[in-house]
Amino acid sequence: MKYVLVAGALCALFTATLFGAQSDLLDKDGNPAGFRTLAIGDRAPDFTLPGIDGRDWSLKDFNQYDVLMVLFTSNHCPTSHGIEQRLKKLRADMRGKSFGLVAINPNHPDGLRLDELGFGEFNDSFEEMKPYAEQQGWDFPYLYDGEKQLIARAYGCLATPHVFIFDKERRLRYAGRFDDSRFADESTVKSPDARNALEDIFAGRPVRTALTKPHGCSTKWREKKAGNVAVEESWKNLPVTLERIDAKGVAELRANATNKYRLINVWATWCAPCVEEFPVLVSLSRQFDMRDFELITLTVDDVKQEAKAKAFLERMHAGLTRNGKRLLEREGKGRTTNHYLVTEASSDALFAALDDQAPGPIPHTVLVAPGGEIVWRHNGVIDRATAVSVIAEAMTRYYQPE
Repeated sequence: MKYVLVAGALCALFTATLFGAQSDLLDKDGNPAGFRTLAIGDRAPDFTLPGIDGRDWSLKDFNQYDVLMVLFTSNHCPTSHGIEQRLKKLRADMRGKSFGLVAINPNHPDGLRLDELGFGEFNDSFEEMKPYAEQQGWDFPYLYDGEKQLIARAYGCLATPHVFIFDKERRLRYAGRFDDSRFADESTVKSPDARNALEDIFAGRPVRTALTKPHGCSTKWREKKAGNVAVEESWKNLPVTLERIDAKGVAELRANATNKYRLINVWATWCAPCVEEFPVLVSLSRQFDMRDFELITLTVDDVKQEAKAKAFLERMHAGLTRNGKRLLEREGKGRTTNHYLVTEASSDALFAALDDQAPGPIPHTVLVAPGGEIVWRHNGVIDRATAVSVIAEAMTRYYQPE
């Protein structure tokens, strides 16, 4: 007991030290040293940044345009994903006008936790910018500021997306949100602020609303790394519970009378591919933790090996997070765990309840939508990238109205 108390105290001290280190690097508003706020009329800060096309870009490379939009955006952010189609439409509507557009990713992967990546396949590394832009069909420069984040500081980038529009003299005429909706559905937009600003500038009018508040994902400063590490380390200490379940209980889980997506995996400690795969399952549960998503595992270990199965789950750090517990409470069915030991002697009864198309061997995994439809199944060790893509596609890569 004394050892446990001492270890817990050391862990708490370690976490506090990490968070303290982070807070010392950021001001009370969460911004780093050198951060400034551009005022209307200020000149555009110059930059030289690498693009996904293999060349460096500077402000002078856009001199031919009378109006320039600098869009800070990112690969991972659901609000940025929400404007993707509207950005394409704006780009198309501005063709024929002297309009330039450059996108800048201000984020560094160190500034992101795994559970902030639950809306798509990509993190905010330079390497993943190109496939993201290709997925979107972007035909404008996409630049990386994440290494030093000096340009994000110079422009005062608070979030992604954050828009800055400059006139021919590169004086700031508009700064703020792209529009007032965080959803992808264009009908939810009531105030297309960036479009309005562009129309006013091209018409030679004062911009009707020159400043708005950006909304979206906060800029992921590298200075957030220590706090992110502390949170991810804390996941390793979450308590694990394992309960028994029969075929009827499995059928109820599969019926999924909730608004959650359930990734249900059948495994055992004696199954080498299951053991190989399990860390991927845990990482998926962490990545999608902020969403209506849960990993449920069903071990077919013998009931005499229950302690062994529980010990394995503990080694895999598979405990429920606070959000995972909240989802269970919201479900209102009295469930207290996401890990179960199947008591049925026959695997036929298990797979009849879970997935009658399962071929028999384990591991076997299904993604169950609200209402019980299996939208993806895989027998054998899953590929993490494929699973992330499938889950993100099923749940959508952007926010949706309730």
